[in-house]
Amino acid sequence: MPIETRKLTSAPSILPLYARAAAPLVPGASLLPFVPGGGGEIPEVRLELDGVRADPDAVAAYARVCGFALRDHLPPTYPHVLAFPLHMALMSDGSFPFGAVGLVHVANRITQHRRLGIGEELALRVQATKLAPHPKGRTFNVVTEVRVGRQIAWESTSTFLRRGKGDPSAASGEAFPTVPEETPASAEWRLGGDLGRRYASVSGDRNPIHMHALTAKPLGFPAAIAHGMWTKARALAALEPRLPDAFAVDVRFRRPILLPARVEFASADDGDEIDFTVRGRGEKRSSRHLDGRVKAKTGKAK
Repeated sequence: MPIETRKLTSAPSILPLYARAAAPLVPGASLLPFVPGGGGEIPEVRLELDGVRADPDAVAAYARVCGFALRDHLPPTYPHVLAFPLHMALMSDGSFPFGAVGLVHVANRITQHRRLGIGEELALRVQATKLAPHPKGRTFNVVTEVRVGRQIAWESTSTFLRRGKGDPSAASGEAFPTVPEETPASAEWRLGGDLGRRYASVSGDRNPIHMHALTAKPLGFPAAIAHGMWTKARALAALEPRLPDAFAVDVRFRRPILLPARVEFASADDGDEIDFTVRGRGEKRSSRHLDGRVKAKTGKAK
């Protein structure tokens, strides 16, 4: 069956999408045709939005929250923010088999083929893959492409876990390198209890698990947790002076960071690759929140 392409004329509004994404938590709401949660397979739909330009003030605000220097190009994680309304539109559509609220973001891969200038005109493409078995439920990917003209200049794959009856024989993910526990930390970050709200204000990601303990507890968390994509962005900001123009960066989100918190950042060079981690402090070093690897890319954009 061919992929259904839906061309958008503007970025969808986030708050109404969150209301629809959370609606399946209400008993019986999934029976409504415009509410996700009817079960089945993920629809083969691609959303497209052309003519996107990043707002310089919004980029500057994002850079401040995530620790990036202010430059004339986008932080490498910022295209994820531009595409996020499309992600939510895809997952809050009535044809989606479950609601987005409650999904677990377990991994993210970004490939930056070249730096993106703040003033460049971008075209966004977003679609989701079919469900795959996992020991703790099922997973799927949200795949994003950012084009400049005919070239793919940036792309990402976000892997989400839908918790439920799993397959013990299924793979939980690719083997992933980790920074040795004895590697000294190069930075310590103190994260305030309002970090989730601050990041939400610059990213649009207002998932209730990040906003406040009162909204996180009904979803199974004792406190608000830091956004995984903030943690990835903050790690890349720490590595920014060492990042090439073109690279791929993979991360695995391990353990949620309960806010407020104090965590450590450590990294280790391995040839043309950099391994990095965000972990607990002192005796809690074995408690990893994120593991990542940056690898330089060669060749032109696609």
